[in-house]
Amino acid sequence: MKRPTDRRTVLIAAGAVAVAAAASTAIAQSKDIRGVVEFEGGAVVPKGHLEIYIEDPAIQDKARRGAAKTSVKSDGESKTIAFSLSLPASSIATPTRQIVARLEREDGWLVARGSAQFEVGSPVHVTLNTVMY
Repeated sequence: MKRPTDRRTVLIAAGAVAVAAAASTAIAQSKDIRGVVEFEGGAVVPKGHLEIYIEDPAIQDKARRGAAKTSVKSDGESKTIAFSLSLPASSIATPTRQIVARLEREDGWLVARGSAQFEVGSPVHVTLNTVMY
């Protein structure tokens, strides 16, 4: 003979489902890193291909080291370029972690590079410095 479900069992089951749903939502949300890139001295960012990525010298695994990156085209007319990166769920916060921006011309020559330390949740400001050959 089957025992009838009482109110207590239903409430416990509903609570367990609610906790599981809240936990999976919190895990599924990715942390976005937002910021701007500008050229040294407040000048216009030269025309080219801007690659922005997270670099952490403390991580030895090269596959994980450059897991988060984005690319933006510079039209040569803007003083600042906004970007957004999604932080990988597997990333570990270390004091050496930084955002790196590299600006290359269409022919592949590196024009400028810059980096900045960051914290998840706060905006990042990267200044590009001219590369001397």
